[in-house]
Amino acid sequence: MTELLTAAQMRAIEQAAIDSGEVTGLELMERAGSGVVEAILQEWPDMAKSPQKAVVLCGPGNNGGDGFVVARLLKGRGWEVEVFLYGDVDKLPPDAKVNAKRWLKVGEVRTWHWFSAGQSEPDLYIDALFGAGLTRAVANDIMRPLTELYSSGRTFGKMVSIDCPSGLCMDSGRTLGEMWDSVFSFLTVTFHRLRPGHFLARGQMACSRVRLIDLGLDNGLKASDLHLVTPQIYDLSRAGEAHKYHHGHALILSGPSARTGAARLAARGALRIGAGVVSLGAPQSAIAECAAQLTAIMLAPIEDGVALAATLQDKRINALCLGPALGLDDRARGLLEAAVRAEHAPYVVLDADALTILSETPELFAKLHATCVLTPHAGEFKRLFPDIMAKLEAPATTGPAYSKVDATREAAARAGCVVLFKGADTVIASPDGRAAINSAHYDRAAPWLATAGSGDVLAGFITGLLARGFAPMQAAETAAWLHVECALKFGPGLIAEDIPEQLPFVFRDLQL
Repeated sequence: MTELLTAAQMRAIEQAAIDSGEVTGLELMERAGSGVVEAILQEWPDMAKSPQKAVVLCGPGNNGGDGFVVARLLKGRGWEVEVFLYGDVDKLPPDAKVNAKRWLKVGEVRTWHWFSAGQSEPDLYIDALFGAGLTRAVANDIMRPLTELYSSGRTFGKMVSIDCPSGLCMDSGRTLGEMWDSVFSFLTVTFHRLRPGHFLARGQMACSRVRLIDLGLDNGLKASDLHLVTPQIYDLSRAGEAHKYHHGHALILSGPSARTGAARLAARGALRIGAGVVSLGAPQSAIAECAAQLTAIMLAPIEDGVALAATLQDKRINALCLGPALGLDDRARGLLEAAVRAEHAPYVVLDADALTILSETPELFAKLHATCVLTPHAGEFKRLFPDIMAKLEAPATTGPAYSKVDATREAAARAGCVVLFKGADTVIASPDGRAAINSAHYDRAAPWLATAGSGDVLAGFITGLLARGFAPMQAAETAAWLHVECALKFGPGLIAEDIPEQLPFVFRDLQL
């Protein structure tokens, strides 16, 4: 499991290590600066072959102190290095001041007002102005020249950021204050653990590539309640002596005739991911249409909520999905009511139209229970939780800014069930505050996953895993990770029908 740490958690870990005598602040700063130099030379090996020219931009805090270490180490390699400081050497924090004075023995510090984008034409810029602990908007006189490095239409030199590009809140991935879309790095170097903002909102776009440097610290704190979804958490093996019902019976509800495709996609996903039995419940008028398209998936005529309640008397049905192209009519409302009020309550995945109905029916929202999973995209989330979305959409002026993780946690607590808030930065949260980010960024970027029906397959994946006995949080995390992995396995040109068919290849790669 890959923990993600907030700025406050990271500060606490560093301070605990310093207070215990494990390491000094100066030693940590030296390790950080050395790690940045090492990361640069690994990223661009040609820079290690001969001295280059660098401009290091230092801020008034410890991030600036890291920058002074980088400047000194590059200078020691024979590089030509210029340093610009936003602030005053004498007002730097103690450890940063020590490293500034060490730099002054081998070079000079120029004040910020002398900095102009491109004037030095270096090979490399180091952004050590404001790091992961930023709590306020960065002044325009800093952001403007950084923006000019890119908005002129040509690149003056590769930009490397320490922790993150200046101006980003690393707890949320949001820009504090005025939006500066042109500020980004070629490479971002961070320490000990990754931060939520490397994956949320603008984080991936601004950071471009991230290298993590081990500072040799023990966490010194309880486990983080936020993690990045990784494949190590999945157990998809099947018992050797089992029949199909040992792996659950998933029921997917369909819309009317000519609107069955979304439910069929979800059903295929549930079957491929390992549910022992999958049934599609459709109105009688749509049964022939579904039968012409399905083979291994069973069919059940379910006209309304009364019929669904009767069907759910079969205790073998342990996972239910409704919403994909279900409709917004009386039948759909009746089905949703039967699902959330069922005496024998299977796991229930609510997606698409079911979420819209839920947003319009407070009395049904109040009936949600711990075995439900909600899977909204941004528009559906806004309909369900308008006040929460308003906080997320409000301009971020101070840090830590309200994040997608905060929003999803708040939504899960209100709904009393797991919420999966979709996006390239999918966030999954449970009512007890646990949260995870499933990132389709960096080497897992799969933009072709934004295709019609993709979300229906994801709903099916979750339902199938719930049928197999996964707890709601783990089912949502596992399904989201596999959803992206299937897209990566297929590549560009993906359509929704392709996604479930990649699962056997993904499972083979995972040796399952």
